[in-house]
Amino acid sequence: MHERPLGRVAATLLAAALYTAAAPAHAQSRAETVRVVRAVADRVLRDATFDFVDSATGRHYAAADSAPAGARLRIGSPYNDWRYWNGVLNQAMGPLAGQLEDAQYFAFAGRNMAFAFDNAGYFERRHQHEDKWSYPFGQLFTMEELDDYGAEGASLVDMLIFHQDERWLGYIERASDYLATRQNRLPDGTLARSFPRRWTVWADDLFMSVPFLLRMYGRTGEQRWLDDATRQVINFHRYLFDARAGLMVHNWYSDSGGRPGVAFWGRANGWALMAEVELLDRLLPMDRTRDTVLALFRRHVAGIVKYQDSTGLWHQVLDRPDSYLETSASAMFTFAIAKGVRQKYLAPNLAAVARRGWKAVMTRVRPDGQIEGTCAGTGVSDKLADYYARPKPLNDPHGVGPVLLAGGEMLRVLR
Repeated sequence: MHERPLGRVAATLLAAALYTAAAPAHAQSRAETVRVVRAVADRVLRDATFDFVDSATGRHYAAADSAPAGARLRIGSPYNDWRYWNGVLNQAMGPLAGQLEDAQYFAFAGRNMAFAFDNAGYFERRHQHEDKWSYPFGQLFTMEELDDYGAEGASLVDMLIFHQDERWLGYIERASDYLATRQNRLPDGTLARSFPRRWTVWADDLFMSVPFLLRMYGRTGEQRWLDDATRQVINFHRYLFDARAGLMVHNWYSDSGGRPGVAFWGRANGWALMAEVELLDRLLPMDRTRDTVLALFRRHVAGIVKYQDSTGLWHQVLDRPDSYLETSASAMFTFAIAKGVRQKYLAPNLAAVARRGWKAVMTRVRPDGQIEGTCAGTGVSDKLADYYARPKPLNDPHGVGPVLLAGGEMLRVLR
């Protein structure tokens, strides 16, 4: 005997029952995400001191030029320096104001920018011939590699929408000109670094360049910025993507006829995926390169998904399960996949991958907002063991922005 199909009323009642059963779990998931995101963001607000410390005396100064002559100043909080991870943090904190309906997060990003420009001149006059990593704001007035200005420049363009500052405008003009005309590139226009050997392509540099290029496109309407962003994504895949593994190697050397690096480093792939999904947001359906970029993004995501650990996290070296589980890369993959599904670049079933990733990332956040398991800053290496040995300092700043970006994206999904 055949069962009769559900009538419209019965189907409606069934759907309502299923929704009622799922709603508490959904609300609980959102509440937990809000709790974790607030814990991390509020920790930033508490720890961002916006001051300087004399390394010799331990005295604090609200402004650099209020310190006595001869003082060796360091920034009181790593959240207030001008490093690429600060730019990522600013990019994450600004949107949180809307997602959590709390203006203090947006205010942090603006204050952070103002603090840098108010005090950078002091250090430029005194330390400009020293190693730029050895004193505050060295990368603000030193433009050599994309690390120096790409992520911070992108966050600065975001802030210019709300606050016009001539110093900020001047910086954006200088940085965009440097990127367009002076930044190291291969003959085909691919962005490259002068170290460790000339010329090396780093997967990290997709995020250090593409978001800034896209913001310049949005700011000026000039097609050349969008074309350059697209060129970088396509060319980086050509140099770095390993089709067998479905992953990007950390780097590619142009000397010796071209040679890939040794590691499928997690965070490098995370930087690339976040840049790819941001580019897709700017490409219209009629753009001739959109299908190419979309195919590259989907291929990259398919590779990443294969290596998700049973815990929901991903490993420091993605194809090496004996390497440690790493937080920042896991947050980046969660962000890119969740956004890809929400924007319909990816199949809906991949939402489960993002949910598992975010659930696992949340276990790495302590109740006080400190984040465990983030790999410290990492250069390229020809020794795979170097990637295994990278330390995981508690609350390393490389993980804070990515965790907030992932949490913010999950809030959009759960909404």
